[in-house]
Amino acid sequence: MSWLVTGAAGMLGRDVVDALTRRGEQVAGLDRAALDITSADAVDRALAVHRPSLVVNCAAYTAVDAAETDEAAATRVNGDGPRQLARACAAHGARLIHVSTDYVFSGDARTTPYPEDHPTGPRTAYGRSKLAGERAVLEELPDASAVVRTAWLYGVHGTNFVRTMIGLEAGRPTVDVVDDQRGQPTWSADVAERIADLGPRVGDGTHGVFHATNSGEATWYELAREVFRLIGADPARVRPTTGAAFPRPAPRPAYSALAHGRWQDIGLPEPRDWRSALHEALPRIRKESPLRETP
Repeated sequence: MSWLVTGAAGMLGRDVVDALTRRGEQVAGLDRAALDITSADAVDRALAVHRPSLVVNCAAYTAVDAAETDEAAATRVNGDGPRQLARACAAHGARLIHVSTDYVFSGDARTTPYPEDHPTGPRTAYGRSKLAGERAVLEELPDASAVVRTAWLYGVHGTNFVRTMIGLEAGRPTVDVVDDQRGQPTWSADVAERIADLGPRVGDGTHGVFHATNSGEATWYELAREVFRLIGADPARVRPTTGAAFPRPAPRPAYSALAHGRWQDIGLPEPRDWRSALHEALPRIRKESPLRETP
């Protein structure tokens, strides 16, 4: 197979390129400067030049709060861009994996993770823009595409919650962290490996929506305490608070856990527990991507 990864300079995009390279796959990674996915001509040229068997779309508008006042910009990237990619894939005979988000759901579930076929109901402009992208891909390329939803990502590259907690531990005696939002802390490298596993299966009867998060659940407060514990700091320095203490333009889902049933349907195991992933990820985050200043 030959792969083309869009958004290849981002946290997940870089991990996908790395995972495929380690497997010996032929992969081209294009960042935003190299490929504007909202341009039909640019997308068509990229597929004509690289001739991929499969495209992985990691390009996205991810400024959740900014999208509330500029939904059109978010929708151009998150909705129109995936449609351009899907149309180009159809024209060039390529398959497509499109990365999406838990924000397509309402976030008001209580204790049961959202299955892949649960009705969507985004409450934010960002969520609506991502749902538009999902629908575009599944409409334009129904039998040769997969939508991979993920959530609560952290990793070696870029700004994320885990790296922020490491920095705050070094610079503050205590840290207040939200304890009324529950989800699945997810290592981006695990999602990349899952995408690499899924790619060869897309088409030939495998298509539709998949959920790629680590298993188990935690609040941000519980995640922060585990980060402190694993780096040798006192977890008691993390204090619980509510989301109301950090008001933002876009409401955050109270519950973001996703179910993983589709993986078992295609013969792949359920993703591992978030604690196991964090235990493996933290040394790499601290070694490969040290913080130079406290956030």
